[in-house]
Amino acid sequence: MRVMVIVKADKSSEAGVLPNTEILAAMTKYNEELVKAGIMQAGEGLKASSHGKRVKFSGGKRTVTDGPFAEAKELIAGFWLWKVKSMEEAVEWLKRAPFDGGTEIELREIFDPADFGEVLTPELKEKDKKLREQLANQ
Repeated sequence: MRVMVIVKADKSSEAGVLPNTEILAAMTKYNEELVKAGIMQAGEGLKASSHGKRVKFSGGKRTVTDGPFAEAKELIAGFWLWKVKSMEEAVEWLKRAPFDGGTEIELREIFDPADFGEVLTPELKEKDKKLREQLANQ
């Protein structure tokens, strides 16, 4: 199964405060362990929402709003994509992460094409397969 590990933003990350060398070294070591174990597929930190935009869809109308956005606790500061055997395994890996100070992390299972059952027709399955192959080759 694949999971998205969502690192929630806080006042510091929204203020654009970068981690110090010690924190970066600890996170790099942790990421190396994830890669060595075959868990980590991707992972990135995100700039503060002041560098972002939101697009709201309503019928044919698209409304663009510039950041920053309110409620830092509802924002994302970074993410990983992990491949694990179970949600329990993901939790055990996450418990080893070098976070402190009330950092909140959310784990969410990623849909697998099989989860869509009959709604995902053979034609759509084939298109999905081709798209995934293209992504893997980029």
